[in-house]
Amino acid sequence: MSNAPSLHKHKSHIVTDGIMRVEQRAFLRATGLGDEDMAKSFVGIVSTAGENTPCSMSLIPQADCARLGVAEGGGVPVRFTTISVSDGTTMGHAGMCMSLPSRELIADSVEMSARAHAYDGLVSFAGCDKTLPAMMMAMVRLNLPSIFVFGGAMLPGYSAHGTERTVLNAVEGIGQYQSGQITLSELSDIERTCAVTVGACPGQFSASTMAMVAETLGLSFLGSSSIPAVYSERMVIGRKAGKRVMQIINDGGPLPRSLITRESLENACTAVAATGGSTNSVLHIPAIAHEAGIPFNFDDMAHIFQRTPLIANLSPGGQFLIKDLNQIGGVPVILNALLQGGYLHGNTPTITGCSLAEELAHHAGPDGKIVRSCSNPLATTGGLVMLKGNLCPDGAWIKTAGLKSLYFEGKAQVFENEEDCAQAVATQNYTPGSVLIIRNEGPKGGPGMREMLAVTAAIYGQGMGEQVALLTDGRFSGATRGMCIGYASPEAAQGGTIALVRNGDIIRINVKAGTIELIVPEEELHNRKKTYVAPKVPSINGVLEKYVKLVGPTHLGAVTHIGGFA
Repeated sequence: MSNAPSLHKHKSHIVTDGIMRVEQRAFLRATGLGDEDMAKSFVGIVSTAGENTPCSMSLIPQADCARLGVAEGGGVPVRFTTISVSDGTTMGHAGMCMSLPSRELIADSVEMSARAHAYDGLVSFAGCDKTLPAMMMAMVRLNLPSIFVFGGAMLPGYSAHGTERTVLNAVEGIGQYQSGQITLSELSDIERTCAVTVGACPGQFSASTMAMVAETLGLSFLGSSSIPAVYSERMVIGRKAGKRVMQIINDGGPLPRSLITRESLENACTAVAATGGSTNSVLHIPAIAHEAGIPFNFDDMAHIFQRTPLIANLSPGGQFLIKDLNQIGGVPVILNALLQGGYLHGNTPTITGCSLAEELAHHAGPDGKIVRSCSNPLATTGGLVMLKGNLCPDGAWIKTAGLKSLYFEGKAQVFENEEDCAQAVATQNYTPGSVLIIRNEGPKGGPGMREMLAVTAAIYGQGMGEQVALLTDGRFSGATRGMCIGYASPEAAQGGTIALVRNGDIIRINVKAGTIELIVPEEELHNRKKTYVAPKVPSINGVLEKYVKLVGPTHLGAVTHIGGFA
């Protein structure tokens, strides 16, 4: 029986030590632990493993390897799981309302379990979109010795002619079928050949973007995120993570909040811009900063995006997939190019205890094809641009990677929700040159801030990706491309100007200038605001009821608690 706190059991001694903990030790013995185990550090091994999405199906064996690493390092691994919401299967219907709120629920559940059981450390695994920032948010909130591991991306499928296929081909294929470009048989063939392994979407979509962010922030091992989900090398990374977290417990650091600094957040934004990464990052990076008590909003990100060149030729805006990036060295190749170009803070710390620059010295630089040098970029500014103006006073975002035109002016065609717009697009009941407005889809108004990939992909598949513009207070998928502007803030439900737009209003979008204007006299807008009546929405209960009451504005990350400012 242990009667005094053991060395390095910073938290768990409250559960295992002393005469008053007989009951607790009895329960632990029933899990298979013995006397020696009671004196060791307890490390939570948490994952979003499940069978609802291929993104999460590779996580169990990786988490098992982390257990081996923790045991090898002298700790007691305790595996537990939390939920995930599959963006792939919730896209285009009411289930997508649960996606962004699941980020908060996952972070809360990890915090709850780790605090309740007094774990000394944490190794977290995630594979699908919102699950990645959720795990990082929990790590920073808890500030325990922690490491994050991405589950990896899937490999592409292939057509009968040997052409690579991904889920992007499937969603854009719907639009191609609707416009008569392909047959139903061809669409069915795409469906059956575009996603053939477990893992997350294989381009620089939301999951791989946030996995890159984890590496750049120092929360993950450099070079780990690009390894495909099906590669056995992932087991090595899992075991290495378990061993490393035990070293951090024994050494006393580095802890997550020492890794999340303004400089490391700026580095993360730089990496996103340089790769044409997912627009979802504009919600997740501020949310991670919020957990650390660092004010970081749309304006902070826009400054970094504007000064950063686009150097990575990655899908969806570019040509190559994550497995191609892995073949030349992964994310460190991108970070080395940015460091050499003077765009990164090289002195930021990493999970190894070394600085980012010290770690990058062991990795390769740009190959000139998949990743270019900063002196020879694909574009002089980053792949994401914030737009501001009377229509979006707090900002809205567009992905410019692969965009041919940076100016658009047209008449508004207004839809009160995603379904109405999707129906118009499916029947091609919209006019080239229009600006399609989808409102009431923000964090509060949705509620839950749905992704609009089903709509945007159909438009692009119909060949209209730059013939019309789309503006929404909802979100986009990392796979979205074209003249699509999202995250409009303030949202309609919080009094945003987007609520006042009427059919036929002229909207002017100037991406180069970073502006989006509703060409309506100020007096007219004032009158519309006085007479505005919000649309009736169905009553809600359960998790979305709580979410609507707590969620903050889009431009601050749509967070639900006071964060690290407490």
